[in-house]
Formats: sequence, C-alpha cells, structure tokens
Amino acid sequence: MLASQFVSRLFIVLLLLSLAAPLLAQDDTRPRKAKKTRPLTEYMGREIAMTMHYAGAEWLLRNEREREERCSLLLDNLGLKTGMTVCDMGCGNGFYALPIAKLLGPRGRVLAVDIQPEMLFLLRERMELEGIRNITPILGSVDDPYLPEGTVDLAILVDVYHEFGFPEEMLAALRKSLKPTGRIVLVEFRAEDDDVPIKPEHKMTKKQVNRELTANGFKLESEFGELPWQHVMFFQIDSEWQPKEGR
Repeated sequence: MLASQFVSRLFIVLLLLSLAAPLLAQDDTRPRKAKKTRPLTEYMGREIAMTMHYAGAEWLLRNEREREERCSLLLDNLGLKTGMTVCDMGCGNGFYALPIAKLLGPRGRVLAVDIQPEMLFLLRERMELEGIRNITPILGSVDDPYLPEGTVDLAILVDVYHEFGFPEEMLAALRKSLKPTGRIVLVEFRAEDDDVPIKPEHKMTKKQVNRELTANGFKLESEFGELPWQHVMFFQIDSEWQPKEGR
C-alpha cells in the first residue's frame, strides 16, 4: 500500500516537474557511482554513524524541531546574503534548503546535495508546492558531492558530517567547491553534553570536529554557541595546509 502510494506521488510530481521544467533550476541527478567501495567505519578515533534512511524523512519536519534545535536562530546566524551560492550538504527533504533559498532571493542559488534519490524526490515535491525555483538538486555519491569548483560561498552541513564514510574525499571536494573567501559550517550535536538525547555516534565534540577539519585543509574561523543542542563551527580554507604524502 505504501509502495503504491509512493509510486503514485512520484508519477504526479514528475509530471508536474516536466511541465514546469523551463522554470525550475536545472538539476543534476544522474546516477552516481562511488570511486571507492570500502567506506570507513571509524576516523581519527571516532565511530562513523550510519546514513539516515529516506524512510525517516518525516522526522526532519517534526513540529518540535524548532523548539529543540532553534532552527530559525541558526538561519539568522549563518551570515546569509542575497545572491549567494549556498551548498546544503545532505539536504534531505529540504528542511533547510527551502528557507535558505527564500533568504537568498532570486539571484541566489542553493546547491542541494544528497546521496539518496528518494530524498531529492521529496525535495522537488516541496519545491513545486512552494514555487521555489532557485534550488539545484544534485545527486552525489558517498565520496563525491559533484559540486562545481570555486562557486560556493557557504557550505552548510547540518548533522551530516559524522555520517561521511569517506570524510577525507568529501572534505577535499568541498574545499575545491569553495570560492577563495568561501566557508563551510558544521552543525553537530554536542558530544560533551550527556543531556542531548541523540545516539553517541551521531554526536561530535568541538575538539574532534576541529581535529578532523584542520587535518584536511581548513582552519576554524568562528563559532556560534547559542543553540540548545548543537555546535556551530565555521571553517575557511587554510592556504598554508599541505596534504600528507599519498593523499
């Protein structure tokens, strides 16, 4: 029953999108194959979490999320400006991509990356319902987000970096995607706080975040510490960084 309903919704949305295609931002959802086949299970002493399955996408839109995470406060403190190009890495069903697209205005653009085509289907469905045209859905792979180089002003990673099975490859790709003045921001549940009701493998300490990012060509620029459950850490390219041999 659920499968037939999903197929019916998919057909209707694809039909609507085909009629509206000239108005929508061009997407890039060609099937992707990972260049590598053995994702890591741990990195720099940290257990890597499993990717959230699209079947749980409704949880991303739960009514209590604003109260728990103060999502509007996060949006207010990302430094978004009209006309920017923003990457929403692990965009899911567009919980953040849609409001960011509205804040950027028609001259701005959101590159919405996910590795699950089902998530991008849900994103497109919400884009169509809200009439949003400045989001480009991109189907990434587990080791490459397929972002254009040198175009991104801000890449936002909300509760997703800890799931990367190929963290070094993904961070290298993100680094290449940034403009010289571009930044990435990691939003991760605080592992330092036992009262944050999230599984341990889905949390990170600030020390661990900084350790992994600086080892991959980034340096900490600033932090925002007013969210109830999450760290917000902004990083920029470290121009003096040199990769280790063999990378």
